[in-house]
Amino acid sequence: MKVAATLARKGGDEFAKPGKLVEVRFVRGQSLSLTASRLLALMILTAGGDAWRDIPHRMRKADIRRGHKGNERIVDMLEELHRTLFAEDDKSWRGKRATKRFSLIQASWEEVEDGDKETGWIEWQFTPDARRLIQESQTYAVMNRQAVLGFRSAYSLKLYEEGALRLHRRQPVWKVDMVGLRAALGIDPDKYADFAQLRRKVLLVAKSEIDQLAHFTVEWVEIRRGRAVAELEFRFAPKDAPAQIETVDELARHSAGRQPRRDGTVESVSVDAADALPQVDIRALVSNVAEKLAAPDREVRAKFAVFPSGSVKYGAEEFYAVGKASGGGWDVDLIAEAYRKEMGDRLLRLSGTKLERSWKGFCEAYFARRGRP
Repeated sequence: MKVAATLARKGGDEFAKPGKLVEVRFVRGQSLSLTASRLLALMILTAGGDAWRDIPHRMRKADIRRGHKGNERIVDMLEELHRTLFAEDDKSWRGKRATKRFSLIQASWEEVEDGDKETGWIEWQFTPDARRLIQESQTYAVMNRQAVLGFRSAYSLKLYEEGALRLHRRQPVWKVDMVGLRAALGIDPDKYADFAQLRRKVLLVAKSEIDQLAHFTVEWVEIRRGRAVAELEFRFAPKDAPAQIETVDELARHSAGRQPRRDGTVESVSVDAADALPQVDIRALVSNVAEKLAAPDREVRAKFAVFPSGSVKYGAEEFYAVGKASGGGWDVDLIAEAYRKEMGDRLLRLSGTKLERSWKGFCEAYFARRGRP
């Protein structure tokens, strides 16, 4: 919760999800849809460091809709969260092994629409069991809001959470048997009975989305007993600086072309300018658009014009602030030296927003690879 509160104060897209909420499994035959999973993530983000407290939390409907005109889907998502059950190992009143089943949302309130859809709010309280899991968690997954909202598969989002939880560990590995995998990802027992189907419909789809949108990549090894796959060993690795830049750029693009960009099937369209805009000065139009697009970046370019060759602690306050916030407590000059070595001549071609994103991404990756000092 301290980490969640710190990330909330930073005001960025990163937020912390308690480890025990990531690892809690679905009751057999139940799972959350992608939209309900996103709503739960937004609820945790909004609650921040107060998620463990027995208090109501609030969020605007407009922050949930993401461009949809109506609020009908919000009702469906809330009701799905109420009725979905989770399970954990526990003991009965006699001290025997038992399975405890519970939900995460205790109560919710949705304002009745009065014609102004932009001002509507929802309010909710987590159940005592959810608050207990949050409070007891000693680990956490640092997740990116844009990535969470960008996934198109609920399985991708769950595997992303598992990876984000383990990325900072000394051994970023998740070894799980097939029963545990289905329970963790919420895969119906009757779906994808053949592992080849599960690999194609679940794992490969999740990998392609995670590799494109997350700050890490995922690979797995199939462990067989005889001819059947009995266990899977997932390995998560932080991306290097250039890959971090590509991920940040992708999250900033419109999601409509994300699948073709991932598959490498983007088509280029050629338009005859004379036929399309016969009475428009094309050069003037392009120059005007380019000027407007470049304007917001001027201030960033001025601050991040060139990466300093010496210490970033003196005379490079912007770079030092980024390293301090994203480097996990490591000496910023130490990270800077590793960054220069990693980038080499490529560093000379970066400036402005791209240089800032590259530096921030490297600091995060440095922290992810080494953990806290």
